Amino acid sequence: MGPVKWKGRRLPLLPLRGLLVYPSMVLHLDVGREKSVRALDRAMLDDHMILLCSQSEVNIEEPTQEDIYRVGTIARVRQMLKLPNGTIRVLVEGVTRAEIVDYLPNDDFYEVTVKELPETESADPETDALMRTVLSQFEHYINLSKKVTPETLAAVSDIDEPGRLADVITSHLTLKIKDKQDILETVDVRKRLEKLLDILNNEREVLELERKISQRVKKQMEKTQKEYYLREQMKAIQKELGEKEGRAGEVEELRSQLAESGVPEKVKEKVEKEIDRLEKMPSTSAEGGVIRNYIDWLLALPWNKTTEDDLNIVSAEKILNEDHYGLEKPKERVLEYLAVQQLVKKLKGPILCLVGPPGVGKTSMARSIAKALSRQFVRISLGGVRDEAEIRGHRRTYVGAMPGRIIQGMKTAGAANPVFLLDEIDKMAMDFRGDPASALLEVLDPEQNNTFSDHFIEVPFDLSNVMFITTANAIHNIPRPLLDRMEVLYIPGYTELEKKQIADRYLLPKQKREHGLGDDQVRVEESALEQIVREYTRESGVRNLEQQIAAICRKAAKAIVGDPESSPVTVDNEKVKEWLGPPKFRYGVAEQEDQIGAVTGLAWTEVGGDTLVIEVTVLPGSGKLTLTGKLGDVMKESAQAAFSYTRSKAKELGIDPDFYEKNDIHIHIPEGAIPKDGPSAGITMATALISALTGRQVSKEVAMTGEITLRGRVLPIGGLKEKSLAAHRAGIKKVLLPKDNERDLRDIPDSVRSDLDFIPVAHMDDVLKHALAGAPLAAEPAVTHPVETH
Repeated sequence: MGPVKWKGRRLPLLPLRGLLVYPSMVLHLDVGREKSVRALDRAMLDDHMILLCSQSEVNIEEPTQEDIYRVGTIARVRQMLKLPNGTIRVLVEGVTRAEIVDYLPNDDFYEVTVKELPETESADPETDALMRTVLSQFEHYINLSKKVTPETLAAVSDIDEPGRLADVITSHLTLKIKDKQDILETVDVRKRLEKLLDILNNEREVLELERKISQRVKKQMEKTQKEYYLREQMKAIQKELGEKEGRAGEVEELRSQLAESGVPEKVKEKVEKEIDRLEKMPSTSAEGGVIRNYIDWLLALPWNKTTEDDLNIVSAEKILNEDHYGLEKPKERVLEYLAVQQLVKKLKGPILCLVGPPGVGKTSMARSIAKALSRQFVRISLGGVRDEAEIRGHRRTYVGAMPGRIIQGMKTAGAANPVFLLDEIDKMAMDFRGDPASALLEVLDPEQNNTFSDHFIEVPFDLSNVMFITTANAIHNIPRPLLDRMEVLYIPGYTELEKKQIADRYLLPKQKREHGLGDDQVRVEESALEQIVREYTRESGVRNLEQQIAAICRKAAKAIVGDPESSPVTVDNEKVKEWLGPPKFRYGVAEQEDQIGAVTGLAWTEVGGDTLVIEVTVLPGSGKLTLTGKLGDVMKESAQAAFSYTRSKAKELGIDPDFYEKNDIHIHIPEGAIPKDGPSAGITMATALISALTGRQVSKEVAMTGEITLRGRVLPIGGLKEKSLAAHRAGIKKVLLPKDNERDLRDIPDSVRSDLDFIPVAHMDDVLKHALAGAPLAAEPAVTHPVETH
C-alpha cells in the first residue's frame, strides 16, 4: 500500500490509557468512555480511520489536551463489537505515525487535524548492522524474560524493514508508556534502532539482576524449608522417645519470642547465634541453663521501647508543688529541662545530683520528677557497694553470673527512657574487687553512655535517653571525676516554719491515712505541731518529725478504739507531753546567760547544721595546750592558730604576755564521742581563749563561724545556710560570719534572715567587738592568775 497523504485531514481522536499502538500493529481495544465511544461512531460513519494517542497519566478519567501526547498512530477500525456491559471491543490496525496539528471545537468527542510523519528510508550497512544487533539483544531478552514466546522471535526475524522491526520489538517489551512513546516519536529509523538498543541493554541487565536475586531467594527458601523439615523430624523423634517438649520446644518458643521482640539487628544476630548453640547442646548440659539465662536477659531488655514524655510545664509544676513544699531550685531545674525538651525534641539526659542531709526529700523528689515527666521510675541504692561487678556485671564464665545493677534497673523499668535514681552515691567504697565509682563514670557520662558495656550482656546498651538522678549527703565523699559529670543541686535543711507547713500539708494527712484515721477523727492544733518540731525533733529533714507524728496517730488510734465515744480527738500541747513524754530537746540551745570562756560555734555536718559550744579553761601549769572532743587534724590546727594569734596579741588584749609559761590551756568541745572536723572553728576558739584569759564574758546571743589566720584575718567557710538554720533553731540572735561569705546570704530563707542579725567580719578585732560583753578591753586588768570556767 502506498503512502497515504493525511496532512490537514480531520480525524476523531481516541485517547488510550496505559496502551500504545504502533504502525502495522493489529490489536483489540476495549472502549468505555462516552467521548471515546462517540469518536469511534464518527470513525465508522466516515472511512473507519481514527487517531490513537496515549495519555501521559493512566488514572485521568477526563483528559485535557495537555494530558494527551501530540504524536500518535492513525489506525483503521477493522471490527467493532458491543459487549453486554456497555463496553465496545474494537479491532484496530495501525497505519502510520501522525502528529496533532490542532484540536477542533467539538463537545461530543475529540476531533483534530493531523500531519503524517513518514519514515525515512535507510538501507545502508550501518543500519543492517544495527538491525542484527537489535535482533541479537532481543533474543537474549527472550531467553532471560520467559515472557515472550520463541515463535515471536521467529516472526520478528523475518521483518526486513528497519523501522517496522523497531516498532514490533518495542511492542513486545514490558516498558513504561513514556519509553514506548519516545520510540513512537522518533521518526528517524536509525535513531529509533539506537534508542531501542539502549533500552534492550538496560532491560537485559535488570533481568540478569532479577535472576540472581531470585536464585539467592530460592536457595534461602530451600535452606529454610530444609531446616523446618529437619526440625519437624527431630520433634517427631523426640515424641517417639517420650520427650514431649524437650530442647526443641524450648528453642521454638525462644525463636517466636525473638521474632516478636523487635530488638536491634546486632542483638538479633547475637540471640540467633546463642539459640543455635542451645539447640545443638544436649539437654543434660549444664551450660544450656547459662545460655538460656543469657538469651532471656537479652530479650527482656527494653532496647527500643520508650514511654512518651509529658512535656506540659504547667501540669509538671502542679505535680511538683503538690508533692513537695519548698525545694525551689530542683523544681526550677526540672521545668527548665522540660522547656528545652519541647524545643529540641532530643536532649542527652542530664545527670542531676541532689545533695543534702537525710530526710529533706531527695529520693521522693526524684520520684516526683518521674511522675511529672510520665516516665518509669527505678531506684537502686549504692550504699556500701564495693564490687565493680555490681555496676558492670559479672562475666558469664562465673557461676551465678548476673548483669550489673544498671542493666537490672533497665529491665525493671521496661523502657529505655526512665528516671533512674542512684541513691547514696557518696556511700560507695573501694577494695580489692575494684572501684565501683570509676565504673559509674561510663554510666554518668553523656558522651559515653550511649554504648554502655555490661560484662554479662556484652552487647552495647544505649543509656543516653535515661534521666539519671543521684543523691548524696556530703559532696566531699564523691570522687572528683564522678562529680564533674553531674550537676549539683543543694537541698539544705528546713526552717521551723517550713517544717510546720510540711507536717500540716503532707506528713499528718499521710500518717492519718496509714493509721486508718479520718480527717474528722483527729485534729492536731498548730501550737502542738510547733511544739513537736521545737521540743521533740532536732534535724535538718523531717524524717524524725514524721516518726513523732506517727506516734501521735498511734496513740490517737488506741484512744478511739478503746473509747469510741472519745472521737474526735484534739491534740494540744498537754496531749503532746502526755503521749510523747518529756521534751527531748530544750527549745534553743543558746546559753541562758553570758559566759566566760564559752562560745557558741556553728558547724556543718552530714545531717545538716549544728551548734557547738567551745569551752576554754585556764589552769595553773607550764604552758601545755590540751585539746579534747575527738577533733580532726583541721580543728587541731585551728586551735594552734588561735593560740598563736592570742600570744601575738596578748599585750594589746590586756593579757599577761607570759601567760603561756604560767598556765595550761584546755580547749574542749562537748559531745566528745562525735567526730568533728572542718575549717570553721578558728575564730570561735580564739574568742573563747581570749574570753577566758581576759575574764570578759561572751554574749549569749552571739554565734560565729569562720577560720582564723595567724595575723587575725577571718577566712570564708562553707555550709552557711545549714549553719544559719542551726543558729535559728537554737534561738541565737546574732551570727558573725566571714565578710567573704556575705554573697551567700541570698540563699538563706527570708524567715531566717528576718530573725537573725548577720554581721560580716573581716578581722578578729571585729569579732571581739561584737562577741565580748561588758567593759571595753582597755579597762580590763591583765590576767595574772588562772581563771576557770565551766
